[in-house]
Order: sequence, then C-alpha cells, then structure tokens
Amino acid sequence: MKKKVYIFMAAGFETIEALTPVDVLRRCGIEIITTSITESRQVCSSHGIEITTDTTIFENDCLDGDMIILPGGYPGYVNLCNSTQIGNIVKHYAANNKYIAAICGAPTVLNTYEIARGCHIACHSSVRDTMQQNYIVTDNNVERDGKIITANGAGNSLPFSLALAEAICNQATVEDTKKKMEL
Repeated sequence: MKKKVYIFMAAGFETIEALTPVDVLRRCGIEIITTSITESRQVCSSHGIEITTDTTIFENDCLDGDMIILPGGYPGYVNLCNSTQIGNIVKHYAANNKYIAAICGAPTVLNTYEIARGCHIACHSSVRDTMQQNYIVTDNNVERDGKIITANGAGNSLPFSLALAEAICNQATVEDTKKKMEL
C-alpha cells in the first residue's frame, strides 16, 4: 500500500524546508500532498516564492496520511501554531501513533498543542530556549524520537528529508534514491 504524507504550507514558510521533502519523498514513490492552511491554494514563502498547493485543509481533513510535515520559516511556523485546524490534525496524528515531522521553528507547533512533551528534538536556535522548557533539545541536526522527527533548520533540509524517507520507506528504496541523487 502506497504511503501518504501531507506537508502543510503556511504564509511565510521556508522554501527549502518545504520543497526538499516533497522532492525526496516523491523520488521514493511516496504520495506527498502539498496542503495550504488557508482557503487559498496559493501560498507565498518567506522568500517571496509563490506556490500552488495540491489542496487545502478546508478541502481535505488530512487525517488519512501516514505522516505530516511542518516546515519552518518565519512567519510560517507562527501561522502553523495559530491554526486550530493544524492543532486538531497534529493531535490526531499523535493520538494515532503516526509520524509527525517538523523542522526549524515548526517544532513549536508540538509545544503549542502539547504533543510529545519530554521527547528529544532538534530545532532552530531562535526557538531553542522556548522548546527546552518541555523537550530535550539535542545538538543533532536531525533528531528522531519514536514517531517524532525534527531538524534544526534550512541547511539540514536534505538530511531531514532522507530521515523522513527512511522512516516510511524500505531501505532499498531509500538507498536507490540516494544513489540516483549522487549521495
């Protein structure tokens, strides 16, 4: 059965943190669905790059996936934190023991909705102090603690994306993808 992943795009998302997982997971044969958190499929990144998502959280409840991905970027991660729909989706994935991935400032969504407190995470230095109150913040670029996968920022988008692939794909597929990417 083909795995399904939703990645949530909020105004001000970090381009590389959102599009690298889309690229890598599609190369691995994963169905990854870009999803706007507003009623519009048009979303602008923190660097002024406009994208058109596959769907919105108002068109699709996004509860049938195997994983969700929360990209950072400012104010993207703040917009994710402020979305009650995102809060409901994240709570659903946590309650159903599904993968939740967040990079850069987006692990703050976990904190906002009291998800997986006490677990090991990686996050951007700008939110580290806030996150240390309820999580074990490591110095790793990418951190996996059970079904929670986090990374510290844009520069580690590719290792983050490969960690996501390793979590939901067989190793042969990941290795073949890495080889084709000259990694």
